[in-house]
Amino acid sequence: MARPDPDPAAAVQPALGLLEFDSIAVGIAAGDAMAKRAPIEVLRAGTVHPGKYLVLVGGAVADVEEAMAAGRAAGAGALLDEVFLPNVHPDVTAAIGGRRRTGTGEALGVIETPTVASIIDAADAGVKGARVRLLELRLADGLGGKGYLLFDGPVAEVEAALEIGTARIATTSGTVQRVIAQLHGEMRENLEADGRFRERVRRLAGSEAAPSGGAGAAGPASSREPGKGA
Repeated sequence: MARPDPDPAAAVQPALGLLEFDSIAVGIAAGDAMAKRAPIEVLRAGTVHPGKYLVLVGGAVADVEEAMAAGRAAGAGALLDEVFLPNVHPDVTAAIGGRRRTGTGEALGVIETPTVASIIDAADAGVKGARVRLLELRLADGLGGKGYLLFDGPVAEVEAALEIGTARIATTSGTVQRVIAQLHGEMRENLEADGRFRERVRRLAGSEAAPSGGAGAAGPASSREPGKGA
């Protein structure tokens, strides 16, 4: 099946692997072991909420497999989840890097998982198995360690992508999925602007400050205590 809307400019690695640890110290040691085991082309590691440590590697399939084996051995007892994609889809690579897309409005598919590795796995399976576009991939920070993705496309294709994606991670407990046909415009605006509630409320308060007091009214800074600086 032909893939929809590929992005030829997206950085693609022949293979991608990620290990997710519940210990920062163990994760750092595992990342070091992975870097020393094989000549991987990409190594990105760091903390995410709530105190987990992720190590992502990319490169030749055999090298990534070797690195993953070293990380598992070094991180035994602290490994929460993992994913190995020997032929990762370019849309998944771009979404991990932070790319976000605007939806068409036909249908929205959402998958929510308790780990980062599982949502990456579901994203890759879904976008390869159905004619959908991966709009966004959110990973752990600000989500209590969870991950979620947004698929866009015709209802039947979005349903297929969710079925394929969740089947790939069937052993992961706590997975939630929803298909929403013709997402309301105001909800789409919220998703495309910023998925975090606190940021949405802050922007709402700022936009209403000036109209409430007229053209010369003070903005959000008017709530500062007397004598306080910026």
